[in-house]
Amino acid sequence: KDPEGNEEIAIFVKGIQEQIDVPIIETCYLEFCQPDVDEGIENCIRQGADEVVMIPMMLLAAGHSKMHIPAAIDRGKEKFPDVKFTYGRPIAFHEEVFSILDARMEEVGFHQEELSRQPEETALLLVGRGSSDPDANSDLFKLARLLWERLPVKWVETCFIGVTTPTVEEGIQRCIALGAKRIVILPYLLFTGVLMKRIQGWLEGFQAHYPDVEMVMTDYFGFHPGLKKVFLDRVEEALAGDAKMNCDGCKYRLALAEEEGHHHHHDHHHGHNHHHEKEEEVHS
Repeated sequence: KDPEGNEEIAIFVKGIQEQIDVPIIETCYLEFCQPDVDEGIENCIRQGADEVVMIPMMLLAAGHSKMHIPAAIDRGKEKFPDVKFTYGRPIAFHEEVFSILDARMEEVGFHQEELSRQPEETALLLVGRGSSDPDANSDLFKLARLLWERLPVKWVETCFIGVTTPTVEEGIQRCIALGAKRIVILPYLLFTGVLMKRIQGWLEGFQAHYPDVEMVMTDYFGFHPGLKKVFLDRVEEALAGDAKMNCDGCKYRLALAEEEGHHHHHDHHHGHNHHHEKEEEVHS
């Protein structure tokens, strides 16, 4: 929905494509922007691709990555039966995620030494976008725990911008109820956009409502070098046929067959060993 976010996506992909050794690289979007996924697949094949690798530019696996992109792959297979399709995986729990979060905290003055200065009074609030997929929501809670294990703070709490709870306001309230005098808000978002700007708009109101609590918000992931490494790694593993999705907790296994009118049981192997397409999540 946000042109500025879409522009950042295009700049990011352009910045890493020279390091990807494939002849065709296309960017496409799930919704609100063109080309969509079906058009992205066709663009690749129009340029001569006989194998297409799709890399979801998403932080966590949820409905789009589990249902909508696989549905587009199925449509592509039906329309282009001689083309091989490979599906990579989202970022999930890549080690560079923690390096990026560390760097974003340092940029607003909260390096390890500062966090340890008053650990009993400091809370980190990890803010995800929220999903109807419980597996994706639980992954954000897991990430918060992993972050807590690494940092000298008493609390790392989790909240969501929409769809599910706790909300951002509820997250703030929980941190304060626990005794936090400083709250570092960490938006778990790839690029700018509607959601990032929404949090920024809320922050002023939170600060006015809780004047005795210091609140600082970090930047989104953006163009941090670690994010480039993450996606280059995801491309490399997909090309090597080593991309595996976590489907154990997925409620979409059988639902898609009813919605799309065909069978999809996550049997794309989520990676054979080929190349060509960069797929994008426009809501980052």
